[in-house]
Amino acid sequence: MPKVFLFMMISLDGYFEGKDHDLSWHNVDAEFNDFAAEQLHDVGGLIFGRRTYELMADYWPAQKDEPDQVATIMNQTRKLVVSRSLSSADWHNTKVVRDDIPEALNGLRQLTGKDLAVLGSSNLCLTLLKLHLLDEVRVMVNPVVIGSGTTLFHGIEEKLELRLTKNRQFESGNILLTYAPKA
Repeated sequence: MPKVFLFMMISLDGYFEGKDHDLSWHNVDAEFNDFAAEQLHDVGGLIFGRRTYELMADYWPAQKDEPDQVATIMNQTRKLVVSRSLSSADWHNTKVVRDDIPEALNGLRQLTGKDLAVLGSSNLCLTLLKLHLLDEVRVMVNPVVIGSGTTLFHGIEEKLELRLTKNRQFESGNILLTYAPKA
């Protein structure tokens, strides 16, 4: 069965966002953009929490590029936004999920037959971990220390054991670590 995976960029000191939701420290280059496009080609759906959805929906629809590049894929791929406060979503191919997250994720997996990617939502990450709905955690460690912000697993209440399944080093110094929850 297709998996649900989380993809997050973090600083070397463990923050996924800086003060005031700052992401300007993300270490992005052509190699990263190629990697992002490659990952997006392999997914059948994108999952966001409300805040991340609003940032993405504000940015990506205005971006244009060649077919099969990141903006085109982001705009065409099916998307779920998990939110109790949103009643509708304006971004193309987006559905709001208020309740029964497992049913929504399984429905999208069955519909597309592909993996689902959870992008940039720490609160949603914790919810999915508690519901045992994340099959994989992909963390891109950026070679930068930002000093403060929000940690990736901020608010986790129980120990979570993971096992490293893959790693990849990028020319930029970024390192992708892929983990699966231990049984």
